[in-house]
Amino acid sequence: MRPLYDDGASSATAATREYVLSLDRDAAPLLNVFGGKITTYRKLAEAALVKIGEALPGVKSQWTAGVPLPGGDFPVEDVKKLQTKLAADYPFLSAYASRRLIRAYGTEAWQVLGNAKSASDLGQDFGATITERELDWGISKEWVRSGEDYLWRRTKLGLRLTKDQRAAVDDYITNQVASLAA
Repeated sequence: MRPLYDDGASSATAATREYVLSLDRDAAPLLNVFGGKITTYRKLAEAALVKIGEALPGVKSQWTAGVPLPGGDFPVEDVKKLQTKLAADYPFLSAYASRRLIRAYGTEAWQVLGNAKSASDLGQDFGATITERELDWGISKEWVRSGEDYLWRRTKLGLRLTKDQRAAVDDYITNQVASLAA
């Protein structure tokens, strides 16, 4: 869902599709982001930093244009090469799993898989090539806190799992997060 900013337009179809930033300076500064498109995430991020800089001097802005996202430190045309290398380094992975992991994590796929020598080293397989190892990575490196967070907001892999498999992913993540908090 992408909320639209109420710009007073006569209908939702006439409302702006651009993002709107609103800085609330009461108490601690709070930046609200309305709207936006995934294709303009860097522009939005840089505009957000400029806006935050109004309340927090010294915030560095407009530095992301030449910096790859985590795991994205490779030329786009090398995706197939990375998939081939991952499959060679982890021959127990299916072609689908190699492709999915590269698309999801890029060069960080090797960190996700670590020293695994077999599929069993990745722990429980929850379906759709989701394993304990990947969920643990998401919990520790990407702040995943629920099955819904992982399956729907980060991956959309919930579409490939049964209701019972989705519940198993949620139970696993909930238990792992609880054990970290203890």
